[in-house]
Amino acid sequence: MAVGTPPPQPSCGKATGKESIRIGNNCSNEEDIAIIKSKKEQAPEKKQAPEKKQISDSSQLLELVEATLDDDKAQDVVVIDLAGKTSLADFMVVACGGSTRQVTGMARKIEEKLKSAGCGKVPVEGLLQADWVLIDAGDVIIHLFRPEVRAFYNLEKMWSELAPSEDQSGEESLSADGDDLAAG
Repeated sequence: MAVGTPPPQPSCGKATGKESIRIGNNCSNEEDIAIIKSKKEQAPEKKQAPEKKQISDSSQLLELVEATLDDDKAQDVVVIDLAGKTSLADFMVVACGGSTRQVTGMARKIEEKLKSAGCGKVPVEGLLQADWVLIDAGDVIIHLFRPEVRAFYNLEKMWSELAPSEDQSGEESLSADGDDLAAG
């Protein structure tokens, strides 16, 4: 090879006197194009994953969460019906794990089950410390505690059935209290 002459270019298919430059799979040679097409046709088609069962309502979501907590040996599982009390969610689930490791494991399992059920990625808070983990699954809010932390915050009492619903206005309850004072 003489000094100053460029190296020969790789050919695409048979040499025809004019060498074509091959860039990726772009060839001008009809024979190479036919080979590429036949390889694509022979390639097996990718199988699509079977459709996942979509959760259509909050009661199905609650059943999934309860079953997952039961499988993970959650302690003292309490379900609070929030319908009519708040627009945040339909249900709140409160449960305990015996250790931070169990709380973390339960949270990750619930997150995984919700994702595989078609809920997508759900927000999870408190996973690093695992004293109190909050999982917002939309219509169902899940609180996972260590027993000491659960006793301290006592969410069940805060959201108990004695709490007034959103339909009642604060003015009505104040006027009723005022009438009692005036009458007494």
